This record gives sequence, structure tokens and C-alpha cells, in this order.
Amino acid sequence: MKEIKFTDIEGIRVGHAQDLDAATGCTVIICEEGACAGVDVRGGAPGTRETDLLDPVNLVEKIHAVMFAGGSAFGLDAASGAMEYLEKNDIGFDVQLTKVPVVCSAVLFDLTVGNHRIRPDKRMGYEACINSEKLECHEGSVGAGTGAAIGKLLGDEYAMKGGLGTYGLQVGDLKVGALVAVNCLGDIIDPDSGKIIAGLLDDDKNLFRGTEKEMLKQYNNKKNLFSGNTTIGAIVTNAKFTKSQAKKIASMAHNGYARTMRPAHSMFDGDTIFTMATGKIEADVNSVGLLAARVMEQAVLRAIKLATPLAGFKSYSELSEGR
Repeated sequence: MKEIKFTDIEGIRVGHAQDLDAATGCTVIICEEGACAGVDVRGGAPGTRETDLLDPVNLVEKIHAVMFAGGSAFGLDAASGAMEYLEKNDIGFDVQLTKVPVVCSAVLFDLTVGNHRIRPDKRMGYEACINSEKLECHEGSVGAGTGAAIGKLLGDEYAMKGGLGTYGLQVGDLKVGALVAVNCLGDIIDPDSGKIIAGLLDDDKNLFRGTEKEMLKQYNNKKNLFSGNTTIGAIVTNAKFTKSQAKKIASMAHNGYARTMRPAHSMFDGDTIFTMATGKIEADVNSVGLLAARVMEQAVLRAIKLATPLAGFKSYSELSEGR
């Protein structure tokens, strides 16, 4: 087993676009040949597009892109930019008159960061697709991770910078990669040590309070303490699967969230994972599922460790340098 880049999976391109002043952005994963896809939505506050299409009983078998964006529900508009780009390039589901690109999408809440009047839109989504032609895959405070933050139980004052990360593994001819924008309510945990590495800060903003500890102190408080979170990600593999199998892989990948985020899948998060399978090789769904959890775990950690300070949020690098 060896480590690979997310974009080492043939037929997959990634593009980012962002507005650093407004602290928001979007990220697109494109598969021009189409990928069999599934999705598993676990959080209680999701913002998504075209997820019903991925139900195994529905017609379309392949999707052509997944768009991740900030801007809460407003950011779903970025997917329209991907549709325009793909149609211009003759990519999509053939309906004779034209080809209709199938673009799934999920958004995260970053409206309290930067300028809430500026959100990912059709223009920004199109720009992300253009940038995918560069065959690069930047990480950290880019794309959908630009305005991401973590540890937000007590509001942005004590939160830290989230971000976007990727990671991939190869076993034989099997390749499995993860891409994730981390914007969770809770803390980020190093699964090897069990210690918090980023999250809800104390009054001095040098140590961690512990989100779960704080939540339990307020167990009888039924107010919506904070509703603006959500971690959104995708698993991509070169293996061949059905839509139901792709959904199972997405489900198993959520273990990567559970290993690194505490709590995960709360009613204040819209945690969502897509799977895109390009269908090049045969592979066992269980083996790919366990690799999916592993690469997602590492992608979450990279998202936090590679994030840079923005909009007043401290980053992992700033805290780790002082220790």
C-alpha cells in the first residue's frame, strides 16, 4: 500500500475558486467520462443538490461532477457554473437535443466569516471548472475550505480555522482517494493519540476547552447553540461499483469523520459524503470501504494542518508553533 495524490486517480480533475476577502469559495471534482455515484448524508442540517438522483431505483447511472461550496444554501448556485462548463464541452447525459451534465452538490455554512453578501455563484463555479484544467489540487484555506472553521460551539470568537484536505492510497491497481472541506461544530482529534489538535479554544485562545465537555455542561439547554457547520467530502476510486455499493462506501467513509471529529453528525452539522467510482477495475466493496474511512481520516487531518489563518481565525500551525 502506498500513498498517492487524489488526482492520481485517472479521469479525475479538481478545481478551486475563492474570494479571500469575502472568505468563501468552491471546489469541483470532475469526471468527464462519468462516474457511478452514491451519497450518505448523516448530519441534521444538510444543504445538497441532486442527491435523490443517486437513489439506486432512479434512472441516471453516472454523474459528471460534484461541486462543494461555501455560502450555505446560496452556494448551491455554483453547480450551475459546472453545468454550463460541462455542456460547453459536450459532457453529460445525452438527451439528443443536448447533453445534460449531472452535477451533484453540497454546501457548508461560512456566512459569518468574511462578507456574507458574497457567496459562491455560477461565475465562481465556472471558474473552478476552468481551474481544474491546470491539473493541480491545492489544499488548506482554498476552494470550499476558504471560509471553513471548526470548534464553533461558543461562536466564532473561540473557533479555529478549518480547511480543505485530500489524501489517497493505492493497493495493487486499486486507487482510493478522499477530498473534504472541514467545517465542523466539534473538535479535531488525532486518532493515534486521542488528543485534540484543533477546535474550541479557551479564554486565552491557547488551549482547548473540549467541545463535548462543554456540550455536556449544557445538556439541558435545548436552544440551537450554533447552526452553521457541516463537513462535506467525497471518496473517489477507480473501482467498478453499482449505485447501492457506492452509497455503502460513502457510509463506511463516515467512520473517517467519527475518528477525527468529536462530536460528528450532530443536528447542527450537515455532514455529507459522496462516492464517485470510475469503473476501471474490479474490487471488493468492503475493502474499498475500509480504505475510504482511512483516506477520509487522513484528509480531515490534512485539511486542518494545511489551513492558513484567515478572517481572524487561528490556524493549527499557529498553535503548534507555540508548543
